[in-house]
Amino acid sequence: MREQTMKRLIQWRREPSIQRVERPTRLDRARSLGYKAKQGVCVARVRVRRGGLRKSRPDKGRGPSQMGVNRITPAKSLQRIGEERASKTFPNLRVLNSYEVLSDGRHYYYEVILVDPNHPAIETDDDLGWICDDEHKNRAERGLTSAGKKGRGLENKGKGAEKVRPSVRASDSKSK
Repeated sequence: MREQTMKRLIQWRREPSIQRVERPTRLDRARSLGYKAKQGVCVARVRVRRGGLRKSRPDKGRGPSQMGVNRITPAKSLQRIGEERASKTFPNLRVLNSYEVLSDGRHYYYEVILVDPNHPAIETDDDLGWICDDEHKNRAERGLTSAGKKGRGLENKGKGAEKVRPSVRASDSKSK
């Protein structure tokens, strides 16, 4: 690992798990996902612990195979979890998108682009004005961001993707 990256990781580990940052670490990636250096747009860095769920071992009677301790994983990607945590921390802002910044053996670090829907500069913006509508409230929690749509299996469109919508888990493909 490069020395600059190591110094960055050491500093980030000391900071809170959700930290608002002045400017994006990966400006090219942020701009491709809709970031603009203007009022009403901000970025937060989120640290998410890697791996599956940490479940406590049951103390009541059952066989070891029925304990359900190991290999239990969340139904969402860690990026989606990071977006939801940022949305919860900044309730007046809406999640536009997110991208991975760094990872070490224990954590993933994502930067989440947040937009203020009540800011006049956002309301009059041609590219970001759509996020001010009420239908875009709680986007991260409802899986409407890019990471959310990917996790719901909504990347494919058209022929061959008929059973995908509204989501893979909600389609009625098993009963037919």
